[in-house]
Amino acid sequence: MAVPPQTPVTNAAAARRQSEQSGVFMREVDDALRQDQFETFLRRYGKLVIAAIVIGLLAFAAYLFWHHRQKAEAEGASEQLVLALDDLDAGNAAKAQQKLAALTQTDAGHAALARLAQAGIALDKGRTEEAAKLYSQVASDTNVGQPVRDLATVREVGAAFDKLPPQTVVDRLSALAQPGNAWFGVAGEMVGMAYLKQGKPKEAGLLFVKIAKDKTQPDGLRTRVRQLAGQLGYDALDDVVPVSDEDGAPAQGSAGE
Repeated sequence: MAVPPQTPVTNAAAARRQSEQSGVFMREVDDALRQDQFETFLRRYGKLVIAAIVIGLLAFAAYLFWHHRQKAEAEGASEQLVLALDDLDAGNAAKAQQKLAALTQTDAGHAALARLAQAGIALDKGRTEEAAKLYSQVASDTNVGQPVRDLATVREVGAAFDKLPPQTVVDRLSALAQPGNAWFGVAGEMVGMAYLKQGKPKEAGLLFVKIAKDKTQPDGLRTRVRQLAGQLGYDALDDVVPVSDEDGAPAQGSAGE
């Protein structure tokens, strides 16, 4: 039987078939190799991988439990705080104190509010040192929001004002005694009074004028500081600052005179 002659076409077809067969073989070898590597990996590290997965799932479950517990505790603390305030409104200070004492051992936010309430009770009973100490604890707690800390600072200085050196009052409240600050009026009035104790009527008068002209401040406070400014020779109704005398004290009377 005669062998058919080899042509470029038949040679190319044969080469293509051989290449395809070789490719299939290589893929099978590669798959087998990968399977062998995977089995080897599982034999060596399978237990570690499973342990890591289990630990991860346990950690996630623990976080969910912790989050749920924190939420439940916060809700419980809020309820106890409301009940304590209700007791105060009803005149049951002793019962309120029991609830507030327990709340001081909870999260930072509720503990701070509880201490503020305790300080208020102490002030009502004339225990100013105790109140100032409680306010100080809140004011120095970096885990509490700044607005609450500012409130505690103002109340602390107010409670201990008569016993504090004037410069301490200025240092503690100057940052709050600025126009636009929520505590500008209250803190500013105390800073102004501290200036008077230091013999600085000009600084006090100018500050009182600013407060008196701030329409966002309570009317009672504006009236009070306006009277103080007038006693120092500053007219809080005008924008004109009175001319000082030779001693540096402001002239008495209307600013325009």
